[in-house]
Amino acid sequence: MASKSSARLAALTVAAVCSAASTVVLTSPAHADSVRVHDIQGSTRLSPYAGKQVTDVAGIVTGVRGYGNSKGFWIQDQRPDADPATSEGVFVFTGSAPKVAVGDAVEVSGTVSEYVPGGTSSGNQSLTEITRPTVTVVSGGNALPAATTVSARSVPRAYAPEGDEAANGSVNGLPLRPDEYALDFYESLEGMNVRVSDARVVGATDPYTELWVTVKPWENANRRGGTVYGSYDSQNTGRLQIQSLGEPADFPDANVGDTLAGTTAGPLDYSQYGGYTLVASEIGTLRSGGLERESTRPQSNRELAVATYNVENLDPSDDTFAAHAETIVHHLKAPDIVSLEEIQDNSGAANDGTVAADATVGKLIDAIVAAGGPRYDWRGVDPADGEDGGQPGGNIRQAFLFNPDRVSFTDRGAGDATTATGVTKIRGKAALTHSPGRVDPANAAWEDSRKPLAGEFVFRGRTVVVVANHFNSKGGDQSLSAQYQPPSRGSETQRHLQAKVVNTFVKDVLATQKNADVVVLGDINDFEFSRTTRILEDDGALWSAVRSLPRGERYSYVYQGNSQVLDQILVSPSVRRGGHLSYDSVHVNAEFHDQISDHDPQVLRFRP
Repeated sequence: MASKSSARLAALTVAAVCSAASTVVLTSPAHADSVRVHDIQGSTRLSPYAGKQVTDVAGIVTGVRGYGNSKGFWIQDQRPDADPATSEGVFVFTGSAPKVAVGDAVEVSGTVSEYVPGGTSSGNQSLTEITRPTVTVVSGGNALPAATTVSARSVPRAYAPEGDEAANGSVNGLPLRPDEYALDFYESLEGMNVRVSDARVVGATDPYTELWVTVKPWENANRRGGTVYGSYDSQNTGRLQIQSLGEPADFPDANVGDTLAGTTAGPLDYSQYGGYTLVASEIGTLRSGGLERESTRPQSNRELAVATYNVENLDPSDDTFAAHAETIVHHLKAPDIVSLEEIQDNSGAANDGTVAADATVGKLIDAIVAAGGPRYDWRGVDPADGEDGGQPGGNIRQAFLFNPDRVSFTDRGAGDATTATGVTKIRGKAALTHSPGRVDPANAAWEDSRKPLAGEFVFRGRTVVVVANHFNSKGGDQSLSAQYQPPSRGSETQRHLQAKVVNTFVKDVLATQKNADVVVLGDINDFEFSRTTRILEDDGALWSAVRSLPRGERYSYVYQGNSQVLDQILVSPSVRRGGHLSYDSVHVNAEFHDQISDHDPQVLRFRP
């Protein structure tokens, strides 16, 4: 079903469960007769009629959803009140294919409830619904209420009010101020027919036939048409998710920078994975923005090129090897060292005890050669079965590719899944006790998560220590549109611990050799402005090189219409001070509907 918010709603109880979500109702089951839709919606996020029976609620059917776990229809009152905070639309949950048509005038009796997609623990907002309905069709073929325009002028600049401390930070009980806050504005239109015009796409069409647009195309815009997320305090208020009430085959395959020309219109819903969502019965015509995949420049003979690339659960059964090879050879220009994240074992997601990944990596190496690239060599450490998180059975891990014609790997007592590499001094220089080896793999920070992979490389006689990472994901964090404002980011607690472990390791290297060249890279799963990054950088041990880019270029991932940094390359002081540092976030995946990974690779070039 759609969603609103709840996790600890005072005086609320769970009355029904639909799919993986919950229906929350107030406990007092009083009776109310002949109320209007705006009475049911009220002027806060929670209906004053929640838990009550209502009869003969009048409205025009504006949309019918006969698929999925949230079957039902929307009605809208043709006699609105004068309060801009009270919505005139509401969803009627039937649970089976509705027996009404768009344009029917109906009277609905049933129970008002507050439904929370994802369940109360998700922190999502709740959606006001009429459940267990009895529906009377009064007439058919009626004109629909005019759609309310959502535009740059109508959506406020401020994103959300501060949550009520007495309600654990929830905004549910606060009076809606749709002229002051974007989330209040959208809430005041919940269930109503709305429209956007000539909306620019800021999140490409995904496999679930969803995309994101903005009604504020200038808001933190980048040159490729996206909307950059650059601060916890600066939300992009113009973003809106678009779904379809029509056939999935008719949904446009859109890239970032495209436009839905003309009108896109339909009821305003609230979904578990996207917050406020326009469920379109009418979709604008796709107009291409001409977005093309980027290519970085080749490294010079004196430059060492180091890249990080999340290849998204790659295993031998996938059909993306040729495309990944094309990316590495032609778009990344065959970097000297490539840190790969999400390499799965040889049997992929089959949970059969396999941990080796030589077939996976070997198939990628062969594909790179076939694409005209070098024959890379590789190093890695197999994880213990089922200990590193990710897709069950997949045993994802990081692995190093390196071009032996340009760089050599220093093999020194290769570690295993549970043996930590340390730092020693050899001929006055920092060296690893195990290369390749894992960084403090027994530390609790890595529970059910990928352990860092460290290795020594030599380029033009200079040793470079590279540490490949894939930090804990953001799964479980409350959404930006949650009922709790600001939303909780609980997943970052583990990333903070992980960042501390890696920072300590780098400091050990630098304490042994002050001018050591160290590169820490990978899917950090956090922003360049986050506390996770600050902990990695602590005491100047590292510096995130993505900051060398203009703000509009700082992104490697697009989530809910926000172009944001998750993948980073951090360097030690000697690398940063050495000059000639060149960083590139190579946009080949995240902005495209036909992506082979949801991450864009990053490339750093420098002279050791």
